[in-house]
Amino acid sequence: MTLAGGWGWFTHAELLRGTGPSEVLEADALPSEALKKLVAPRVPVAGIDLSTPRIMGILNTTPDSFSDGGLHALTGDALRAGQAMEAAGADIVDVGGESTRPGAETVPTEEEIKRVVPVIEGMRRAGLRALISADTRKADVALAAVASGAGLINDVSGFTYDRDLIQVAQAAEVPVCVMHAQGDPTTMQKNPIYNNVLLDVFDFLEEQIAMLEAAGIARHRIFADPGIGFGKTLEHNLALLARVSLFHSLGVPLLIGASRKRFIGTISKAPEARMRMPGSVAVALAALAQGVQVVRAHDVTETAQAIALWRASVTGKQA
Repeated sequence: MTLAGGWGWFTHAELLRGTGPSEVLEADALPSEALKKLVAPRVPVAGIDLSTPRIMGILNTTPDSFSDGGLHALTGDALRAGQAMEAAGADIVDVGGESTRPGAETVPTEEEIKRVVPVIEGMRRAGLRALISADTRKADVALAAVASGAGLINDVSGFTYDRDLIQVAQAAEVPVCVMHAQGDPTTMQKNPIYNNVLLDVFDFLEEQIAMLEAAGIARHRIFADPGIGFGKTLEHNLALLARVSLFHSLGVPLLIGASRKRFIGTISKAPEARMRMPGSVAVALAALAQGVQVVRAHDVTETAQAIALWRASVTGKQA
């Protein structure tokens, strides 16, 4: 069976239970509704064909992000970085004006708007063709970003921080990304606990997707992100990555953002975030091998090169 209309396929599926052992079933023995969600091709989002791997480049306009805080705090620097990402192969440029690193404090709405709007406007004036994403939890920021040229709303709170954000997305008719996070950036890494991290995250995303649909946002305009590193221990992150294909059962395209996260540094003994590019690329390729459609990356050039060679090596031909 072809997985989500993409580049992967499967013959069996693992049935996970909250209690008791899992069970491996042949694909044609799955309930028809479950199988339909797994195999149905994902509809292009904002003109982006999801039958091939895609890259979301990370553009933080913040002074304090965990990996690149301050590098793109000036509008001109951010504009040049966004153009470079597109040239390197980014299909989406994700612009954020509030750090969501562990321990980060909330940025006032006015300040966040001041950081992101000039960058989005500048990239549009410069002719950037890539889809611009607004990485924000706040309705007013998203409203300003969409008015400036953003075409996707990426909410790390999974639309739990500011309920008005749902109405902004619905009215603007832009796609959204709903992410799972346990707690907020200030508290999320203080002893996160789950009954079953895979099923707990899945249930949250399923509920939020249903809520967004009920609010008038079509399912084909929704990405799901399990939120690697957001209220998760190293063990939680690895459990999610090892079975990230589970989330195809949501019936929506998937996005993974693991780039330069702390667990990569722990495993690879790379204490500084800027030293974690190879590990980040490795995690991105592992996610793509399970059919994830979009990987979020700081290092767009290296990620794009790795994906091109991975695809050529798997298919035996140049894409």
